[in-house]
Formats: sequence, structure tokens, C-alpha cells
Amino acid sequence: MATRAWSGTELEKRLRAVGAEEYHHRHPFHQLLHGGRLDLFQVQAWALNRAYYQSQIPVKDATLIARSEDPEFRRAWRRRLADHDGDLGEIGGYERWLALTDGLDLDRDLVTSAGAVLPATRFAVDAYVRFVRERPLVEAVASSLTELFAPEIISQRVSGMLAHYAFVPPESLAYFEARPPQARRDAAFALAYVKRYAKTRNCQDAVVAALRFKCSVLWAMLDALYYAYVMPGQVPPGAFMPQTPP
Repeated sequence: MATRAWSGTELEKRLRAVGAEEYHHRHPFHQLLHGGRLDLFQVQAWALNRAYYQSQIPVKDATLIARSEDPEFRRAWRRRLADHDGDLGEIGGYERWLALTDGLDLDRDLVTSAGAVLPATRFAVDAYVRFVRERPLVEAVASSLTELFAPEIISQRVSGMLAHYAFVPPESLAYFEARPPQARRDAAFALAYVKRYAKTRNCQDAVVAALRFKCSVLWAMLDALYYAYVMPGQVPPGAFMPQTPP
């Protein structure tokens, strides 16, 4: 007997449950970051490694656009490229992230070369791009639904960093000011798409698994940061090495 497909409301409930249980806002590294319990060099390591993720988001989105035969879908998803890469003389999210790493006194060439990112960061991010390139389109779209949960964590991050880290210039946090409305818009589109096209139970199970996969990508990145820069503090060869404070 075939398993009954969920209604759109039921599917959304299960997707949101994944975020409540598995989104990286629950990770110990984020608790330290938002609570002001990291030093400058640990925050630098986080910003540098996250920069590699930010650099690959438009690559992921361009890959997804190229896979769709629907002009309406491509037009809607194309807004993400402008958000991240910039458009018509306006800077995008990646440039705003580089303003953060600049504000943290990280060498821009070091950041943009991605030569000092943790191996696990690179593996996780590259796996995400590959997932979007290879999995069915509805699953690729579903993997972006971590944006359902992003606005809340961004709010916590900004308030936490401003309250606890005097070494973070407020003007360097422009990325976080622009991102929440973009995330809400993009998540609404992606959620409607998934609810429209994931009609069989097998497909619905697959899109829930896709969101779990993306949560795992984000969680793995923080696992690597915690292991290298918090406990036990084992930095892999070639990765960013915090200096000893004067």
C-alpha cells in the first residue's frame, strides 16, 4: 500500500520542524559567538571560513538557474544572484561580507583566495554546490529552505556582536541589515515551489531530506570551527592560524 502524501500544510510543518531541531542556531559555536564568549581571532576564523560559503552561494544559484526550463522560475531565482553578486552599480552580499572581514582586520587577499579555510569548510560547501547541481530540481530548491530560519539567527548575531565585541565596527555589519528581507522573500518563493511540485510521498520525503542535508552542511562547518579554534584547538595544516594577542 502506497504511503499517503502529505498536504501542503503538513509538508510545511515537517520542513519547519527540521529547522527547529537541526538548524545551526543550536550549535555550541553559535552560542559562544552570540554570547560574546569568543576572542578576536576566533571571530576572524569564523568570518574567514564563512566567506568561502558566501562566495559559493551565487555559484550554487547560477547552477540551479541553468537547470530550469521555466523562464518564470529563472527570473525569480535570478534575484538571488543580484543579491549576492550585486547589480547595476550596487554591491551585493559577498562584498558586504568582505566589509566585515575588512573590519576584522583580515587581509582581503587571504579571504578571497580561500587558501586558509578549513578543509571541512571546503568539503561541506562544495558538497552543497554539488548537491544542487546533481539532485532533482525540487530537492535542490528545498535545500535552500534554511532561509526560513535565517532572519531570527541574524537578529541574534547582530545584537550579540554589537553588545559584546568592541572590535567589530558597527558599519561592517551591513550584510546582516540587508539579508533578512531577502531571506524572507526567497524562502516564501522556495516554499511555495516545493509545496507545488512535491506531490508524492517519496518526493516529499526527499525534500525534507534535502533540507536536513543543508542543515548538516551548516552544522559541519561549525563543527570544524569548534574543533579547530575552541576545543581541542587543533588547526589543520595550512588553515588560518590565529596569532597570539600582544
